[in-house]
Amino acid sequence: MIEYELIRSNRKTLTIQVKPDGSVIVRAPVRLAEYRIAKFVKDHETWIFAQQEKLEKYHENMHVITDEERQEGILQAKKIFPERTAYFAERMGVTYNRITIREQKTRWGSCSSAGNLNFNWKLVLMPSELLDYVVVHELAHRKEMNHSPRFWAVVEKELPDYRERREKLKKMGKQLG
Repeated sequence: MIEYELIRSNRKTLTIQVKPDGSVIVRAPVRLAEYRIAKFVKDHETWIFAQQEKLEKYHENMHVITDEERQEGILQAKKIFPERTAYFAERMGVTYNRITIREQKTRWGSCSSAGNLNFNWKLVLMPSELLDYVVVHELAHRKEMNHSPRFWAVVEKELPDYRERREKLKKMGKQLG
């Protein structure tokens, strides 16, 4: 028997949600009989177990960053990003202002209209070609402040394999907690 939290509301359908921690939430119409909800959950237990197993594997492969790794990584990033940014800016014929090292949850880098660059320190935990991809991506915004075909042409001129790097970054980024 699967344990679940039941949330009733003014809805017409039954749904099951498996949360990131593996717990189960069932959302049901206010007047739906309890036995019908239990049967619905029982009918979907194979799916629920499969989702919980996927989450377990995901958590096993995820790397949780220690405080020591964070401190070392930030120090490393403060050295590497200025070096790599200066190198690629010269090659690409662009300028920039300040470089700031951050720890964002959803971004690897950003570029303001004033030319200030922000980079996520966690990139130093990845292969250098991914860090270089983010640097080139942000510097390309110094020519095109958008993601138009012209922008991607600037990135591709510097990194012809940028698509592969971008895909690898997406995959590896999910493993850093």
